[in-house]
Amino acid sequence: MRPSYTLLMLAVLLACYVARAGEPEYFRRDSGVFSGKQPLPDNFTDGATAVWRTELPPGNSTPCIHGDSVFLTTWDASKKELATVALNRISGEVLWKQVVPTAEIELVHPVGSPASSSPACNGEQVFAFFGSYGLLCYDLEGKLLWEKKMGPFQDEFGASSSPILADGLVILNEDHDVDSFLVAIDQETGKTIWKTPRPDSTRSYSTPIVWNAGDSKQVIVAGSLQLAGYDLATGKKQWWVNSLSRIVDPTPNLYDGLIYVATWTPGGDQTERIAMEPFPEALAALDKDNDGQVAKSELPEGSPVIPRFFRVDLNQDEKLNKLEWDRHASVFARAQNVAMAVKPGGQGDVTEQNVNWVFHRSLPTVPSSVVYEGVLYMVKDSGIITSLGASDGKMHKQGRARGRGNYYASLVAGDGKVYLTSERGVITVLKAGPQWEVLSSHDFGERIMATPVAAKGQLLIRTDEALYCIAKK
Repeated sequence: MRPSYTLLMLAVLLACYVARAGEPEYFRRDSGVFSGKQPLPDNFTDGATAVWRTELPPGNSTPCIHGDSVFLTTWDASKKELATVALNRISGEVLWKQVVPTAEIELVHPVGSPASSSPACNGEQVFAFFGSYGLLCYDLEGKLLWEKKMGPFQDEFGASSSPILADGLVILNEDHDVDSFLVAIDQETGKTIWKTPRPDSTRSYSTPIVWNAGDSKQVIVAGSLQLAGYDLATGKKQWWVNSLSRIVDPTPNLYDGLIYVATWTPGGDQTERIAMEPFPEALAALDKDNDGQVAKSELPEGSPVIPRFFRVDLNQDEKLNKLEWDRHASVFARAQNVAMAVKPGGQGDVTEQNVNWVFHRSLPTVPSSVVYEGVLYMVKDSGIITSLGASDGKMHKQGRARGRGNYYASLVAGDGKVYLTSERGVITVLKAGPQWEVLSSHDFGERIMATPVAAKGQLLIRTDEALYCIAKK
């Protein structure tokens, strides 16, 4: 009986491995928590070894790992070249590069990149999205299978929400100044299965997540002012929770049946709110040529509207009419900077009954937070770390990372550690726990915008200059 039992266990383990190997991979599929049992570095200076380093053009996209392949996107400004690149995870060798035939490069934020959306892979196909061109599907050898053109969008900060995969669909959310939408595309054919307009959504850059809602699945979108759930099969909006920030960059987390999101944008704090006066008052004070609109040249110096004029001016005529003015005045009035835990599900507006707790201090602007072993970790620009109890939102500890400056890469956790990565290239490693401790920090000396990822005990860290594969000694 012993040999039979051993063979049975080997078959079960092999089946589990094959099932896992076939699962799709995409940005924050794991909510930032590495599930492997292999040890990860707690010290990059003398406790880790560089397995390989491959120089690549810059890009803000996070690497997508599937099996022994790594996929990412690049932007070579000198050549005006966008590309999808595949590397071998074992050696770091570049396997193939496919250049995107763009005719126009989208506008992007000063620290942004036209290569910001992270690729996705289902084990047979690779999906890459560029706001300058659209969605492209390749096989694992780099052959183009299909493409769906979309963009550039009306948004001077570009497009950076990443495609996700579920039930044979590519899901993409694009929230911009006009014509925001959520779309589901067949992975095999590139055919649009459904497309749901999001007319009340202004620009945001968060990547959706998938929630198993009993017998069905829902796509959860964190956008301007609202967290919402959509039926995966039909695209129909099911429920929503109000009172998010006016621009949402972080991707929500799923943990123990709840959705966690933490987001901050200037003007959403009660003590420092941005406000626009009623339109009749604005006309009376500012409309010098009496044309019933407010021109950009008519705004006074220091007006909060001036740096945001592009996104408020929906028809791009350099003037603001009542519809445009009132729309953004309402966005400023309703915006709330917040961290919250939400019970998903229900019908319609479930803000009152589904929000378990809220927290309003030391919130992140861009990086997604991480929930690990019952603790929510978030980092605010300048390196302020805050840990909250996932069950009650009570603050456990607050301190500062050794990496100062801004943070764009999302937080990740695994093997009892939490990793925070600053734009300047400093990675701070925490010993996880409510009363976390700083274990180490390491300055890579290169700008880092992409989120680290892990596979088989190795960390892949992307800088503006190269992709590193690092393992614990």
